[in-house]
Amino acid sequence: MIDFHLTKALHTAAGPRTLDVALTLAPGELMALSGPSGAGKTTLLRMLAGLTRPDSGFLRVEGQLWYDQASRQWLPPQRRSLGFVFQDYALFPNMTVRENLAFAASDQPGAAPLVSELLELLELTELAGRRPAVLSGGQQQRVALARALARRPRLLLLDEPLSALDLPTRLRLQQALGEVHRQFGLTTVLISHDPAEIARLADRVVELDLGQVRRVGPPIAPAAPATLVGRVLAVLPGGQLRVQLPGGAEIEVSGTAGVGEEIALTVVYH
Repeated sequence: MIDFHLTKALHTAAGPRTLDVALTLAPGELMALSGPSGAGKTTLLRMLAGLTRPDSGFLRVEGQLWYDQASRQWLPPQRRSLGFVFQDYALFPNMTVRENLAFAASDQPGAAPLVSELLELLELTELAGRRPAVLSGGQQQRVALARALARRPRLLLLDEPLSALDLPTRLRLQQALGEVHRQFGLTTVLISHDPAEIARLADRVVELDLGQVRRVGPPIAPAAPATLVGRVLAVLPGGQLRVQLPGGAEIEVSGTAGVGEEIALTVVYH
């Protein structure tokens, strides 16, 4: 069980605010954090990780105090059993995929078998000898997730890890993330702005606004599949189209249309 009450002064567009969050996470729970920019979501994750020091409160993980303002206890980040996956991957560019994982697992018993297991689980075995610069965004994010798991963390923190990826890649990695969470028995905190992603992955969602908890409860599933209008950028071999979505993301779909035409796309989350 993870139990905490943490506070931190925030400087928001609406003026000074105080981030004040008290929660308990059950073992194996995947909890999502949602809310507008500036709500305090990333600050909360950084306090859990020990990258930002709270102003007051406590953090207890499986009976061990990681932080307690009253007794002046502070466990530094490198001694906390956690994995942190950022939006920008933060991989070591001079190391191969396998070396990135091996470095993270270096203090774990049975490190070599664990690295091989993670490579297979996240479909990275064929990429093990490559460096991050030659990998796609989706591949790099799978490496980042595998590296976080290589520490066998008690707590996994995910700061919008899939938001920069195209839609098909994001859907595949959502499935992989859910499988990894269950298989490793993780307790996970996920920041996401995507209601469908939250509904698909999370057991519970915490909605923050200007540092305050506005709602805690089950995810609310989208009422219906989303319909988007995209513009055809190119006609590809095999009946495929490269389509630009609102916001600039590009995907490939099957269909018949000419360059410059607009087509309706229905996005269904399973």
